[in-house]
Amino acid sequence: MIMTNKKWAVKRITVNLAAQEAEKLEKYCQQTGRPATDVIRELIRSLAVSDDSKEAGR
Repeated sequence: MIMTNKKWAVKRITVNLAAQEAEKLEKYCQQTGRPATDVIRELIRSLAVSDDSKEAGR
């Protein structure tokens, strides 16, 4: 069996949250049993993004 080392972190970011936002995220993670990283990645994937060529230059 061949084991590969998958590196998921292509880019690491730091997000500053207000106390209320951090509490809400922590509470959601406790209720669902999911890590914050997974919750945030899922939310990012759900964002609608335009494929306009104008947007690519930003």
